[in-house]
Amino acid sequence: MAVLPVYRWRLAPDGLATRRQLRAMGLRPGGQDVAAELQRPRRRRGPLVAYLYRIDRAKPVRPMTPARRAALARANQARRTCPACRRDAGYVIPAHLGTCVPCAYPDHSPRSS
Repeated sequence: MAVLPVYRWRLAPDGLATRRQLRAMGLRPGGQDVAAELQRPRRRRGPLVAYLYRIDRAKPVRPMTPARRAALARANQARRTCPACRRDAGYVIPAHLGTCVPCAYPDHSPRSS
């Protein structure tokens, strides 16, 4: 296995980008292998690591199809629907609660009418 070049934070050469940077440019890695590693030191733990990809080998992002758009809308709707009361909460249900806030804290809810 080849050893990846490692660069410190903000010192990577031009022509390399993270997934997020590629996405901002309308690109995706497109199946290419990781070209290098970026490390950001932290005080109490190991460094944060980001993988870098070559921009010249990146491919354009695939366009959003109507079916994919509909599936994404259904998934987001499911994240907003409370499993207890089956209402659209208007926000993403917190995972640590598992239900909307009024269902999680019924004694503090103004929804008593």
